[in-house]
Amino acid sequence: MDVHLRAVTFDATDPQSLARFWSAVTGRKVITSNPDLARLARETPGGPVLLFLRVPESKIAKDRIHLDLETADRAAEVSRIIALGATFHSEVEGSTHEWTVLQDPEGNEFCIIQSLDADPD
Repeated sequence: MDVHLRAVTFDATDPQSLARFWSAVTGRKVITSNPDLARLARETPGGPVLLFLRVPESKIAKDRIHLDLETADRAAEVSRIIALGATFHSEVEGSTHEWTVLQDPEGNEFCIIQSLDADPD
């Protein structure tokens, strides 16, 4: 098979603003920005970019796909990301992981996950 993941794409009413939010969350640099498109750098060489495309409609339903961001200090990261403009949605406790569901400024859900055991995989 000769395919690879090039980008994770977000529909956005304001691509630049949403890209700035995700840049602050992930530490990825905004490398392209114009009224219709914004793009964040790859996290690792060959990894996917985060791409934000202008669309005329706003989000109206639950996302069918979302990002899971793992951290060793979920409470601190949740506080930091809410201060950047995210909103709290819910918390879940599993047998091996705990996670907090947040929404970005345009309502896209994402999770901040922390492993409960020594081996996060």
